Amino acid sequence: MAQTPDNFLALDVGSKRIGVALAGSVAQIPHPLVTLDAESDVYTHLQQIISDELIGYLVVGLPRGLDGQDTDQTAAVRAFVTSLEPLGIPIHLQDEALTSVKAKAELRERGGNYAKGDVDALAATYILEDYLAGQES
Repeated sequence: MAQTPDNFLALDVGSKRIGVALAGSVAQIPHPLVTLDAESDVYTHLQQIISDELIGYLVVGLPRGLDGQDTDQTAAVRAFVTSLEPLGIPIHLQDEALTSVKAKAELRERGGNYAKGDVDALAATYILEDYLAGQES
């Protein structure tokens, strides 16, 4: 019996890297999955992840300025989301305010070395966490 694709995937989209996080449909506990090079064939990588991980929902962090206004990066993310529509799964935008700041602080608190990609994947985790928390209310 084939499983239903109903897991969640979140993206923290940057100009150089895309952090990716995953949460199952039952436990809904987000965790970092991978960081993709934004210059690579992201679409193909995402297709593979969606297939392998039975993804049914995609959540993309939407950056805004400090006063909530759209920025150049907001427009870039919206264009990126449009390019993902052929994946054929629902795509939800989620405010990503301060997720990277929170991720950096957590990684510093843990101690040890971390790469910039670790920040991106952890930020995607926070984006997904915020999205799922909003679905519960």
